[in-house]
Amino acid sequence: MTPVSLALYQPDIPQNAGTMLRACACLGVDAAIIGPAGFPVTDSAFRRAGMDYLDLVTLHRHASFNAFEDWRAASAASGKKRRLILLSTRAAMAYTACKYQSGDILLVGRESAGVPEEVFAAADFAVRIPMRPEARALNVAVAAAMVMGEALRQLEGVAG
Repeated sequence: MTPVSLALYQPDIPQNAGTMLRACACLGVDAAIIGPAGFPVTDSAFRRAGMDYLDLVTLHRHASFNAFEDWRAASAASGKKRRLILLSTRAAMAYTACKYQSGDILLVGRESAGVPEEVFAAADFAVRIPMRPEARALNVAVAAAMVMGEALRQLEGVAG
């Protein structure tokens, strides 16, 4: 298990998903895709954005959020609790104030709509990246990279 993992909730822009998977490869972070996605989630669908880096990513695919939560519950039952930390513009806590733990799963929402309320409620924590008030949101791949970097900094580096 890598220090943290990145989960993509129903991604709808393949280039962003490929970019996030490439970042996971470079940083030694496992990834998960929670479907349904807005595009095919086969390895070949990510080749253009992720290039040959995808061979370096352990990628878990889940058909739904319920299937993902079942996987997370099974992991906890086997003694590997995995906290779910949602990146959201609606969060109160800054991502730098969170105390990350080994095994945490960082969850990003859909580029077009974020996550529904039930997914927001299922998260153990929600964190935000402080921004200027007139800005709506960062690109999801940029936000994911920033938070992964902070989590890895706190946990002392890249896996591998």
